[in-house]
Amino acid sequence: MSNKLLIAPILISGIAIICIAAFADSENPKHDKLGPYQLVTTISLPGGLAGFDISWVDSRAGRYYLADRGNSTATPAVPPRVDVIDTDKDTWLLSITGFAGPNGLLTIRQPDADDNPFGDNHGELWVGDADSTAKVVDLKTNAIVATIPTSGTSRADELAYDPVDKVILIANDRDNPPFVTFISAKTRTVLGKLSYPQAVFGSPATNHGIEQSVWDGRTKHFYLSIPGTSTNPNGEVDEIDPNSEKVTNVVKATCSPAGLALIPGQHLMTSCGDVIDISTGAVVTTVAGVGADEIWYNRGDERVYFGGGTNRISVNVVDATNYSLVTTLTVGVINTPPTPSQTTHSVAADSENNRVFVPVSNVGIQVYTDDEDHDHGNGHGHGER
Repeated sequence: MSNKLLIAPILISGIAIICIAAFADSENPKHDKLGPYQLVTTISLPGGLAGFDISWVDSRAGRYYLADRGNSTATPAVPPRVDVIDTDKDTWLLSITGFAGPNGLLTIRQPDADDNPFGDNHGELWVGDADSTAKVVDLKTNAIVATIPTSGTSRADELAYDPVDKVILIANDRDNPPFVTFISAKTRTVLGKLSYPQAVFGSPATNHGIEQSVWDGRTKHFYLSIPGTSTNPNGEVDEIDPNSEKVTNVVKATCSPAGLALIPGQHLMTSCGDVIDISTGAVVTTVAGVGADEIWYNRGDERVYFGGGTNRISVNVVDATNYSLVTTLTVGVINTPPTPSQTTHSVAADSENNRVFVPVSNVGIQVYTDDEDHDHGNGHGHGER
């Protein structure tokens, strides 16, 4: 369990004495008997796991969601779906169908009738789909309740949520030119678009796409990872105002970033290791030896997890406070055809119990932990839901 320092003045005979006391922070289990990472279990899915994309953990609800592309060659065929896992019990609960091919996803909660954001609601799952739409799932019924066209010709992909303005940002990374769409989470209508013609460059022209985005509650802006532009061939991270729907700052990256995460100290970390100071817009360091498609910051242990590594069979783990490489987990294997390989490019973690969920093709969802107690207790269990 992590400790914090309480510094308080005490008056003794008119003289102020500074008293320093340590107390436990029960909300951050970072130092609760951390040891080597161990594979806790592998969760099998009905019909198996072939292709997939982004995954997401709702730590408050104790749920892990995986955008599962399905498998049309299986018998019986597995339709495109979103798999739902109980992160307390490490078990498959159900799969939500009705998608053309899910890509990015996240959960949000709308305020209840009394404007309480933590009211009695199960929340919504927003999914970027292959038919260029954003689909909304009511998590009380697990049914798709809205389909919002982005008016693109290719898939709608990764997305982020601004809970202040109730705005979803979602990227169409394969359109030419690629673009992002701003959607009202309240009315489920399109508010505007931001085009990225500069992300298509080279001879012949190559669509370099748009990648992971995050929301920063302090600046109240989105941050969007772009692997490459005509101005910055090695990529950039754009700061976007959700109200003006314009780019307010561009940070030149060093290593063609894809994944992006908001980490402590008002910094961003990219999937290729760049650490960006939001206040100055500068790359303060680059973590060597890491790389991935999707990355995930877990506030429970203050670590960043890199889904798939550069070889698609590993997960780099980086300390988000000092930017050191903690370890690299080997989660898959490259096989010689016709034996299928076991690969990944996605990861998410539950900050309440520090379980790390890694989907691996032709295997299932692997669950790791560095908690030596190997349980979901330690005072960090999920609340009622």
